[in-house]
Amino acid sequence: MARQAAMLCQDATFRLYLDRRRRHKFGMTKSALPDGTHSEQDARDWLCAACGIESRAELDHDRKAASTFKSVRYRYQRWRSRQPAPA
Repeated sequence: MARQAAMLCQDATFRLYLDRRRRHKFGMTKSALPDGTHSEQDARDWLCAACGIESRAELDHDRKAASTFKSVRYRYQRWRSRQPAPA
């Protein structure tokens, strides 16, 4: 799980998902939070906070955190499948 989480945070499309999720959640404009704002570290910090952990390594041992991570990953994959194909 920890390895999957690290790879997810490195994924530029996941970071784009976080940008758009935050804009939607807080009613922000694209100019206030442009695409490409979340860095790999931002994604890591967000994921750890969402899962209630200090380190992604905890995902390998904490069942509740792992379950939350699976939900995050599922919502991201669902969002990604609804995005238009690049031109």
